[in-house]
Amino acid sequence: MPVKMAPSILAADFTRLGDEVRAMTSAGADSIHIDVMDGHFVPNLTIGPGVIKALRGCSDLPFDTHLMIAPVERHLDAFVEAGSNIISVHPESGAHLHRSLARIREAGCRAGVVLNPGTPLSSIESVITDVDVILVMTVNPGFGGQAFLHSQLEKIEACRKRIDAAGLEIDLQVDGGINRETAPLAVAAGANVLVAGTAAFAGGPEMYADNLAALRGEASGA
Repeated sequence: MPVKMAPSILAADFTRLGDEVRAMTSAGADSIHIDVMDGHFVPNLTIGPGVIKALRGCSDLPFDTHLMIAPVERHLDAFVEAGSNIISVHPESGAHLHRSLARIREAGCRAGVVLNPGTPLSSIESVITDVDVILVMTVNPGFGGQAFLHSQLEKIEACRKRIDAAGLEIDLQVDGGINRETAPLAVAAGANVLVAGTAAFAGGPEMYADNLAALRGEASGA
């Protein structure tokens, strides 16, 4: 499968966020990854639906919104209305995971479910046919710039085997510590979408196309 790149704006220059999104769009990103943190579910605060709505006019790429908020159910509609195209939630972020995934799909978005390093694949077995994306976190969520947890490669492999065995069309996404060294490991394990923050945004806008090309090249063995 071709490797898709989803740059995470968590690593962007927030003083010029709209320009950063435009630059990544021009650089050849496949989607824009947006991390939403509430300071409760994870130990950090980032952005809300108002910022996403403001950015929507800066790119025609899919907005891939990762919600690290709890309880998540009450906020889904706001992120749909802001312009998200993919919305991913954690099993631990609300009492009704199936209901949340159904609501995301009913609203016309692709539904994703997120596995933290300590969350087993078995926790989503009952909803795996209700998702379009599985996101495996290779860091503990909350902050950018963390080191890749190699212990999660086995989980990525298990996810890919489960997806393929069931004949499901699910993107397997990996987020956390993705760089030129770890990207090929994640893809070899079965990932087809890579979320990259620091490695994608390094060097400023004039480097973004080269950064994405280098990550794709390393991941695909080119």
